[in-house]
Amino acid sequence: MPTAGRRPTPRGVAAEVVRRLAAAGDPAVARQSATYFKETADFSAYGVRTAQVRAVTRDAFAWVRDTWRVADATACCEFLSARSQFEAKAVGVLLLGRYRRTFPAGLLQTVRRWVLEGRFANWAAVDLVSCELLTPLVERRESAARIVRGWARSRQRWLRRAAAVTFVPLARAGRRLDDAYAVVVALRGDREDLSQKASGWLLREAGKTDPARLEEFLLAHGPTLPRTTVRYAIERFPPARRSRLLRATRA
Repeated sequence: MPTAGRRPTPRGVAAEVVRRLAAAGDPAVARQSATYFKETADFSAYGVRTAQVRAVTRDAFAWVRDTWRVADATACCEFLSARSQFEAKAVGVLLLGRYRRTFPAGLLQTVRRWVLEGRFANWAAVDLVSCELLTPLVERRESAARIVRGWARSRQRWLRRAAAVTFVPLARAGRRLDDAYAVVVALRGDREDLSQKASGWLLREAGKTDPARLEEFLLAHGPTLPRTTVRYAIERFPPARRSRLLRATRA
């Protein structure tokens, strides 16, 4: 990344990021990556591995850290998330995530717009957005948590997945468990495989700090939950308990 000269602009940084990613791309890696996103027919990638994506992000942040504020990073993410290639979107999100301590409340609606515009239309992209951008917002603001919980009833499938994944890092730490269980209940009729898996993942993480509550929840609600969700949720239970819960939650 350039280190001297004028104050870097969001558009200029985005252009430099794209140049770096395109130069580092490997078509074979891009083809391999596409196999993980069968639900997204138009998945596009440069073919840059995760370690290099993070290195590009670090370099970009080093370039701008002394002069940028969160508004600049948001504008850069606006440019990068509009690109078709997954890695460009990822750098935009990761760079913006560096400013999480100063996220404004309005960023929530910006992220919602990006998702509705189809900028993050695969599980990896929406999961990255959820953990890097949405989790810090709901962690600090009850109003944001309430809004994201409501996404579980959205007609847009990526908003529904985001509703679950956003609470995963918090549930893992035993935080906002009421929100986690409320999202799973709202998603229990969802027929999308990726929503069912996200719900199971959220339950599994919630159970790490309070397994008794998870078991109680499954015994009460398990018969109404998709089997995929239940199987994901009980992965960390001992085999005998898993078998018992599978039998007890069968509708």
